[in-house]
Amino acid sequence: MIKIEKLLNDICPNGVEHKKLDEVFIQFSGLTGVSNKWADEGNCLFIDYMNAYKNISIDVEKLHKATIKNFEQTTLKKGDVLFTSASETPDECAISSVIEKEIPDGIYLDDHLFGIRLKEEYKNQISPSFLKYYFRSISFRQQVKKAVRGVTRFYIAKPNFMNLTVPVPPLEAQREIVQVLDKFTLLTAELTAELTARRQQYEYYRDNLLTFEMPKVQYSKLSDVSNIVRGVRVVRNDLTETGKYPVYQNSLKPLGYFDKYNRPANSAFVISAGAAGEIGFSTVDFWSADDCFCFEDLKGLNSKFLYYVLMNNQDLLKSKVRKASIPRLSRLDVESLIIPVPSIEIQERIVRVLDNFDAICSDLQIGLPAEIEARQRQYEFYRDKLLTFNDSSAIILTDRQTDRQTDRQTDRQTDRAN
Repeated sequence: MIKIEKLLNDICPNGVEHKKLDEVFIQFSGLTGVSNKWADEGNCLFIDYMNAYKNISIDVEKLHKATIKNFEQTTLKKGDVLFTSASETPDECAISSVIEKEIPDGIYLDDHLFGIRLKEEYKNQISPSFLKYYFRSISFRQQVKKAVRGVTRFYIAKPNFMNLTVPVPPLEAQREIVQVLDKFTLLTAELTAELTARRQQYEYYRDNLLTFEMPKVQYSKLSDVSNIVRGVRVVRNDLTETGKYPVYQNSLKPLGYFDKYNRPANSAFVISAGAAGEIGFSTVDFWSADDCFCFEDLKGLNSKFLYYVLMNNQDLLKSKVRKASIPRLSRLDVESLIIPVPSIEIQERIVRVLDNFDAICSDLQIGLPAEIEARQRQYEFYRDKLLTFNDSSAIILTDRQTDRQTDRQTDRQTDRAN
């Protein structure tokens, strides 16, 4: 950290030059005339929205098939920076991911993404690995936040996006910054891999505990032992960023907070659109919106046991999700799920065992999750500190304004003397 600060002070004592994106990059759009995305067959390969959203660096092994009518469209290259376009939340607009590794020829971009590519004259001045970190830093995200527009659907107009700025520190400084941040991301990746192994162990025990022999244990359709209800839509303007009752809509992340609730604490729910097939369990009262299935009038079912059974069938539910611009899971597919219904005593015993495993794998106060959370906070602190630069052009402008002000004061003093 001190080494990088000294390097910047030595090379750029007056700050770092910031340039508008349209000076440094060319912009390109995703696919047009595309159909049958994610099908088993297709005439092209593309990088999808979630690959960019979830990964700071694109997973070039994770490619999907689609069918397009026109092949005369932009294909991707190493060094391209990809961004998410419109979103239901402003914080998810323009989330970036960089293609750092070599990528085969002829790979296209999802129509829900857009990209930027360094102009030739800047390819030897800016490292894609530096951009990987900068475009997710607080400095850039604050710029994005100011440029986002929308009410129920949020976006950034392309000209406004290209008017945002990027710092251009010397390559030596960029490499030093990347080296520091790479160490943090590597450590987090190692801890995450260990946690993944723990979760696989947990899933193994969960699968075994929730597999019963027939006819020793009764199996029933979910609709026979529970009434499945869809939530009620709320207007975003009625929600707050913090509050008493979380609102679940199309994600396990609360859409916001409401002053009322329609579902009691300790209830399981299934997301039916967006992150369709995701399973949630709330330990507090909450509001279930219209893209959320909940369960009431449970017959011989412990609610937490139901949650674990649903988690055990999550892959099956997700296989039934209709792939579209907004993925959807039908009520019928949830209702027709066949689940075991052992005695309440057995259910409660299984819940106690799985709760202990779940705490080890998920509780942010225990073990690996706590360590990963701490390392992530440390990484974000150094990332944002390392990637916040004084703008040399602003300093020059301030100096010029000071000079003009001094000149005016001198003129006024001269006038009074005369």
